[in-house]
Amino acid sequence: MTRIIVATAQPESTRRWRDVMQAALPEFELVEWQPGQTGSGAKYAVVWGPPAEVFQTETGLEAIFNLGAGVDAILGLPGLPDIPIYRLEDAGMAAQMAEYVIHYLSRYSRGFDEYARRQLHSAWSPKQGIVYSRWPVGVMGLGQLGTYVARAVANLGYPVAGWARSPREEEGVEIFHGDAQFKAFLGRTRVLVNLLPLTDQTRGIINRELLQSLLPDAVVINIARGAHVVDEDLLAALDSGKLMAAVLDVFNQEPLPADHPYWLHPKVKMTPHVAAVTLEADAVDQISRRIRLLEEGKPASGLVRRDTGY
Repeated sequence: MTRIIVATAQPESTRRWRDVMQAALPEFELVEWQPGQTGSGAKYAVVWGPPAEVFQTETGLEAIFNLGAGVDAILGLPGLPDIPIYRLEDAGMAAQMAEYVIHYLSRYSRGFDEYARRQLHSAWSPKQGIVYSRWPVGVMGLGQLGTYVARAVANLGYPVAGWARSPREEEGVEIFHGDAQFKAFLGRTRVLVNLLPLTDQTRGIINRELLQSLLPDAVVINIARGAHVVDEDLLAALDSGKLMAAVLDVFNQEPLPADHPYWLHPKVKMTPHVAAVTLEADAVDQISRRIRLLEEGKPASGLVRRDTGY
């Protein structure tokens, strides 16, 4: 019977994923990876934040399936075998990310924080209605998740642009592409939403130069990876008044240290890496279908390109 090894950063999580994958793939033997064990002879691996030891002991693997859309944690492991890696495509995350972005976008553009403050003083004081043209949104990264978010925001009436690696067309979204058009994209953006993959080229991309290129009173929403942000530059932009606010779901160090200045900064809104949580049923369905396709000698979607990192 063909074996599949399941390995995550936490034993409880590994056990849970092994159980649900076994139920979906009864014709396979699902094995729970444990530190210090010898190789199981597995053909496939289902992983999330796995230790490098997994790939040092499981030398017969033919493909790796990641329980998330981002694969930077896997690609950075030493001794990673040169075999196909498949990532999740959406798995219920796109709608959650759109909800997250729209929540904070409306919070600032409609002035809901100010209404909350006025309520504390029993102040009945309506603000002027929103002028959508004053809140142009820019989405960095137009993969499956970024495209969904851009469309959802555009449908509400906000001017939306997206920045991608190569040219493309998207109804209702102005497209900028490549390094040559990056500055123009930033220069028309007041609310910047980051959904880029983390690669050597995008690490630290939210830095002083980028932040200074945004429109005044800008808002930065980062729901991709913490390493996209240069923390010192973001804090400086907040303190100088260049930014109205920063909404951060991901951080350079997680959990965020208790003494980090983000915790108490009046212009920072934080969540603990929950902008989009992988939906178990969708993930299991994607991975089980792909494994069966490979077993039949057919191609499967979600294949990661190592030259681009996603």
